[in-house]
Amino acid sequence: MIRFRHSDAIWSDFPQLVPGVLFAEHARPSSDPSRYWRIAAERLAAGPESALPEIQAWRQAFTRMGLKPTQYRCAAESLLRRFRKDGSLPSIHPMIDLGNAVSLAFAIPVAVFDADAVDGLLEVRNATGNEEYAAFSGATEHPAPGEIVFADEHGRAHARRWTHRQSALSAVTPATRSVLIVAEALHATAATDVPRLLDALGAELPGSEATVLSRDAPEFRAKLR
Repeated sequence: MIRFRHSDAIWSDFPQLVPGVLFAEHARPSSDPSRYWRIAAERLAAGPESALPEIQAWRQAFTRMGLKPTQYRCAAESLLRRFRKDGSLPSIHPMIDLGNAVSLAFAIPVAVFDADAVDGLLEVRNATGNEEYAAFSGATEHPAPGEIVFADEHGRAHARRWTHRQSALSAVTPATRSVLIVAEALHATAATDVPRLLDALGAELPGSEATVLSRDAPEFRAKLR
């Protein structure tokens, strides 16, 4: 069974957090993600990504984590920067393309994990320093104690610096059958924007199950497995 949650410490430090989680089996979106690009382009036409309230909220969070927000950017900001410069994003995999496109449109970090590479509980928490992170370079890294990571029950870190960088361990590949998608927001209208984001993903992934988590209901358990 796939389980996902944020630790009590994360909720205490970031009470404004609104996480959305979706699980889909046999995930094969077929629609053109460029319609989400148009939404992002319209928003960027009014100003840079750094001015968007969604991105400003994450910059404040990274500053609170002791990170320079212009050195370590949340995934949504990095995508928006690349999209603003290039006018498009490269196609990688239908699921990744969908996650990236929706992330662009909503300016909210969206992580897409290969669910079969996640065993048991996946928790967003402060690292102990003993976790192992598989970088795409092939190197094994150890997050510093206190760093916010996505960690499983076996001490494997599936993302570093919260929404900054995912691990190669659970990256989506052509062999991926099921996905766990996590979207997290901290801005003032997150409580309405995250459900809209999940609805957009759900429309592309029929039969998926999704929910918005809260401090009172912090855990997602996939019923389909």
